Amino acid sequence: DGLFLIKKQPEVIIDVNAIAQGYTVDLIAEFLELQGVADYLVELGGEIRTLGISPRGKHWLVGVDRPEDHALSGESLQVILSLSGESLVTSGNYRKFFVKDGVRYSHTIDPSTGYPVNHSLLSATVIDKTSARADALATAFMVIGTEATKDWVKKNPEVEAYLIYSDEFGEYQVWMSDAMKKRIVD
Repeated sequence: DGLFLIKKQPEVIIDVNAIAQGYTVDLIAEFLELQGVADYLVELGGEIRTLGISPRGKHWLVGVDRPEDHALSGESLQVILSLSGESLVTSGNYRKFFVKDGVRYSHTIDPSTGYPVNHSLLSATVIDKTSARADALATAFMVIGTEATKDWVKKNPEVEAYLIYSDEFGEYQVWMSDAMKKRIVD
C-alpha cells in the first residue's frame, strides 16, 4: 500500500492496544458476514459487535458493569442495553490501577502530560458502527474526562455514550446521550 512510519527516535514505540481488540472483533464480524451469517454477537475482551437478533428472537442484550474495584466481569451490572447492528465497547479505570503511598494511579495515560489521568470518569461505554472506532473513542473519553466527553458526544450525535463518574462525595453518577436512553432494558 505504500504506507509506512518513520521514527526519528528508535526507542519510541507505538502501542495499538487501545483499538486492537475492537479491530479484531470487526475482522471476525466481517468474516462471519462473508460466510452469510446474519445473526451474531462477537465479543473479545469486552469489545462487542452485533448483527441481527439473538436466539431468543430479540435484539442482543448487553450488560455494562458497575465500576467496582476488582469486580469480575458481569458480577454487578449497572445497566442492560439492547443492540443490533452496532458495536459496544466500555473502557474504565476500575480494574487496571495501582496504589502507591495511598494514591491511586490509573492505567490510562494522558498523552499531553505523560502521567496517569486524574479525574472523576470511571467508565465510558460507547456504541458506534465499528468496534475499532468505539474502542478508540472509549479510550479517548477516559483520557479527556467527563465534561469534555459530554461536549464531544453532544457535537457528534452519531456516537452514543454512557458515562459513569464519581461526584465530590464519591457517589456514582450517570450521564448518557439521548439515543442511549432508548436502549435501556428495564
